[in-house]
Amino acid sequence: MYEWHGFGGGFMWIFWILLILAILWAVRFASGREGGSGEKQKTAVEILEERYAKGEIEREEFEQKRNDLRS
Repeated sequence: MYEWHGFGGGFMWIFWILLILAILWAVRFASGREGGSGEKQKTAVEILEERYAKGEIEREEFEQKRNDLRS
């Protein structure tokens, strides 16, 4: 009958290329969630300042922890 080998082989290459691209995208997306995509990660002092600004910690605790982090 008809020779489908060449037709199927071409689609097989497309399948593998798409599969590899999907894996690369998934890895990049997963690492992006962890801050690995060029986002600046906050320092400990910045996190501490945010907690103080939100009212999660008192002034005395903030100053003590800030001094501990800077020393």
